Amino acid sequence: MKTKILHSVFEKEISMKFFRTFLITACLLFAGLIHAQIGGAQLNKSGTTAAQFLKIGVGPRAIGMGGAFTALADDINSMYWNPAGLAKMYSREAYFNHVDWISDVNLDYAGFAMDISGFGTLGTFVSIMSMGDMMIRTLEQPEGTGELFTAGAVVIGLSYARNLTEEFAIGFNAKYINEYIWNENAIGFAFDIGTIYTIPFLNQFRLAASISNFGPKMRLSGRDILVVTTVGAGEGNVINTDLQLEEFELPLLFRIGFAVDAIKETEHRLTFAVDAVHPNDNSEYVNSGLEYTWNEIFFVRGGYKSLFEKDGEQGLTLGVGINYRLIESIKVKLDYAYEDFGRLKNVQYISLGLRF
Repeated sequence: MKTKILHSVFEKEISMKFFRTFLITACLLFAGLIHAQIGGAQLNKSGTTAAQFLKIGVGPRAIGMGGAFTALADDINSMYWNPAGLAKMYSREAYFNHVDWISDVNLDYAGFAMDISGFGTLGTFVSIMSMGDMMIRTLEQPEGTGELFTAGAVVIGLSYARNLTEEFAIGFNAKYINEYIWNENAIGFAFDIGTIYTIPFLNQFRLAASISNFGPKMRLSGRDILVVTTVGAGEGNVINTDLQLEEFELPLLFRIGFAVDAIKETEHRLTFAVDAVHPNDNSEYVNSGLEYTWNEIFFVRGGYKSLFEKDGEQGLTLGVGINYRLIESIKVKLDYAYEDFGRLKNVQYISLGLRF
């Protein structure tokens, strides 16, 4: 009996230490955000980072809530928003997501995660950005040479998360990134880390923070940047030269958020969430959202994305979902989300998930 009590006290002490560390980190980051806003004119660094597709949100549930998912993350989509949320999964889940993005760009995402008792939760995912063939144009042949080229990107990742205490969870991602256009490609690696702290006696009040896409710069290379020069008299000598292209940083994202169950009854739940986001290539912004569910079967969501973002086009988001148990051990999850993009019209998301 004494051993159990000491173990419980020890766990609570560790939990409080993590909580204090979390609060200090959050306060420092928020102070940095405030300083950046009031410190004078702020440069807009849009278009100065590589692998921009890493910023396209994953999962209609999160998108329907305006992208305010850092603290609410508790399913397989946590691998994108906050890998610590995987620790809240206690089963196996497979997931498929398709997005018809802007300007005929497509994004397909698939993931799988499973809980391993006593070890934590492991996950893996792949995301593929693609687009149709385009004509190759030159100064001499502006109407096209008759050749076609394409562009796209791939990211493959591994995730791990676990509960260090009953209240505190931590998670990590390791990602391989490949961007390509015609005969050039750029390869990179990145890491994500996230934490979630739950205060159970405050209506499941959750505090969370995550850092996404931390890694070295990326640079395109390939045979199309080869320049062949002939020097000397007569036939001369052929000199092959590779052009050196500029390196670009990855789109680093810092997220801090909270989520709280404003209503939590036997049949009804209403959850409110807010995220503050600090990117390295744009101004700071805030995401907010609501999720209402009846019996954890039918879901209605709404939110507002990228509030306060300088020159941002994103805004209102809406979503619906259903979790239906086919048989005792298999549950099907269908989700849909709509996102307003201002002058760029809108983007619609649809996903299928299986939990077993």
